[in-house]
Amino acid sequence: MRSLKKYFYIGIASLSMLTTAGCSHEDWFDRDPKNLITDEQLWNDPKMLNSLLANFYDRLPTLHGVFNTGGMTELDDAMWSGHRDQNWRNDFQFGDDYGRYWDYGFIRDINLSLENIEKLSSELTDAQRKQYIAEIRFVRAFVYFELVKRMGGVPIVTTQLIYDFSGDPTPLQVPRAKEHEVYDFIFDELEAIKEDLAVNNGSETRANKYTALALESRAMLYAASLAKYNNQMASPITTAGGEVGIPANMATDYYTKSLAASKEIINGPFQLYDENPDKGANFYDMLNKKTGSEVIFAKDFVTSLKVHRFAYDNIVKSMTEDNESSSTISPSLSLVESFENLDGTSGKLRDKDASGNYIAYTNIDDIFANKDGRLYGTVIYPGTSFKGRPVSIQAGVASWVNGSYQFTAAPQLGEAHGSGGLWTGFDGPLYDAQDVSNTGFYIRKFVSDAPAASTRGTSAANWWPWFRLGEIYLNAAEAALELGQAADARNFVNMVRERAGFSANSITNITMDIVRNERRVELAFEDHRFFDLKRWRIAHQVWDGSENDDNSVVHGLYAYRVVRPGHPDHGKYIYERVRPARFRRARFFRMANYYASIEQSVIDKNPKIIRNPFH
Repeated sequence: MRSLKKYFYIGIASLSMLTTAGCSHEDWFDRDPKNLITDEQLWNDPKMLNSLLANFYDRLPTLHGVFNTGGMTELDDAMWSGHRDQNWRNDFQFGDDYGRYWDYGFIRDINLSLENIEKLSSELTDAQRKQYIAEIRFVRAFVYFELVKRMGGVPIVTTQLIYDFSGDPTPLQVPRAKEHEVYDFIFDELEAIKEDLAVNNGSETRANKYTALALESRAMLYAASLAKYNNQMASPITTAGGEVGIPANMATDYYTKSLAASKEIINGPFQLYDENPDKGANFYDMLNKKTGSEVIFAKDFVTSLKVHRFAYDNIVKSMTEDNESSSTISPSLSLVESFENLDGTSGKLRDKDASGNYIAYTNIDDIFANKDGRLYGTVIYPGTSFKGRPVSIQAGVASWVNGSYQFTAAPQLGEAHGSGGLWTGFDGPLYDAQDVSNTGFYIRKFVSDAPAASTRGTSAANWWPWFRLGEIYLNAAEAALELGQAADARNFVNMVRERAGFSANSITNITMDIVRNERRVELAFEDHRFFDLKRWRIAHQVWDGSENDDNSVVHGLYAYRVVRPGHPDHGKYIYERVRPARFRRARFFRMANYYASIEQSVIDKNPKIIRNPFH
C-alpha cells in the first residue's frame, strides 16, 4: 500500500515537473485541440455565424415549394406524368397527416443559437450581435408561421428546454398555444426585429426589413381570413381551448396589420418586373433571369454544390439533354382556363360552339390568342416555343368519317401520308404515358432555359422566390377589399394585371372571386393555392371528390389536325377535352384536412398536447 502511494506521489510530481518545465517552450497540456471549435470561437466568428445562418435559411420549411416537383402535382394545377412508380400522386387523396410539420428540433437549434450569441459573443460589435439575433429570430418566426398554418396553435418555445434529471419531465411539457397567440407572437417578433434587419436591405437572400414586412403581410392575412371565414362555416372548426379557431372579432385588426405591412413594401424600393415588352416572356423572365427589383426574398442556387433539378425533371420532352427524365408536371386545363382573355372575358377555351360543334382554328395556337400574358410565362401550350425552339404538341389527326370526326392519336411522327401535314407531335400529348405531357401542356414557370440546365451534371441555378412584389400587391388588394376599401383593392389588382398585358384599369368592379382568381394565376406553382383554399375555408368545396368536377379531376386539351380534303377546315386544328388515363381518382379534401393530425409520438411524450379536430 505504501509503495502504491509512493508511486502515485512520484507520478503527480513528475506531471508537475513536466508541466512546469514545459512552460518555458510550450504549454503542451494547454494547447487548443486542432479538431474542435470552442464556443468562444464559434459565437465570435462572423464567418462561422454566417455558415450557421446559411444552414438555417436552407432549412426553411415548405410544402409544395422550392422546386418540389411531386408536390406541385398534388393539387388541381397539374398532374404527375413522370415515372409510373409515382403514379400514386394521381390517385392522391389528402390523408390526415398531409402537410404535417412539427420540427421542434429546428426550434431548439434556433433557441440555442440565440442564447449562445447573447452569452458568448463578446467579441462581436453591438451592430453585429443585433443583426445575427434579428436574422435568427426571423427564421424562428418563419418556422412558427409554417407550424401554425398547418397545425393550428402550437407550443411557443423561446428558450432551451433542458431536462434536470429530477425524474419529473412536466416542466418540459409545454401545452399548445391558442391559434391566434401564435400569429400574435409572429407579428410581435417581426415588429421587434425589423429595424435591426434594415442593415441587410438590398439583399434578396438574407432577411431584411422588407422580408420581415412581407412575412407580416402574409401571416396577418392568413390570420384575418381564418378569423372571418372559419366563423362563417355552418360548423366552425374549433377546440375548446382555442388551439384551433380565431375569434371573428379579431379579423379586422389582422387585415389592418397585413395591409399596413403590404403598403410599406409597395411604397419601398421594389417594382413589378416589367422590362420585356412581350408580357408573356416578361413574366417568365421575372423568376428566371434574376434581374429587376421584384423579388424580396429568395432561396438562391449559385454554386455547383447547390443547384436543383427542376429543369431536369420538367424540360419539354423533345428538349431533354439527359435522356433520363423530363416532363413530370403536366399542367391542368383548369389552371389554363383560369387565365382570362385580355378583353376581360372568361378564360374558358372555345373548343366548341354553342351547338356543340368543333371550332376549327387556322393555327394551332389561335385558340390561345389574346390571353393573359401570364399564361405564356407559366405554361407551354401548343404553338409556343422554349429555348428559341418550337415545341411540337399535337395529339394526332381528326379525320372526317361518316359524318363525324374520328381521332387518331397514333405514335407516328412526321408527315401523315396523303394528308399533307404533321401526324403527331414529338412532345405529345399522350393519353397514357410517362415523361411526356398527358394534358397537352408543359410547365414553363421555373424551368430554366440556361444551357445544360436539364442535365444532371450541370443542373439549374435559378432561384426560388419566398416573397415577391406580385404577391404583396394581391395581399394588399385582399386586405383592402375585406376592410371595405374597394377603390384601393381595385387599384392594387389592376397594377398586377397591367403588367400581364391588360389595359390600365381593366377591373372596374372588384370582388373576392376576382382577387382569388388573380392569386391563382399570378402565384401558380409558388406554394400558395393549397393554403389559400384552406384559409378561405373552401378547399372542401373545390376538391370535393366529384369525378365530374374540373378542379377535383385534372383534364387536358388535345390538339388535332383536321384531315377533311375539299372542306374549308382541312389542315386546320380542332381540340378535344380529355381526362388522361393516368389520372384515375378525384381529389378529395375532408374537414380533417384543414389541420394536419399531430403524430401520436408527440402526444405520448407530452400529454398536454391535445389532438386537432376530426383526428
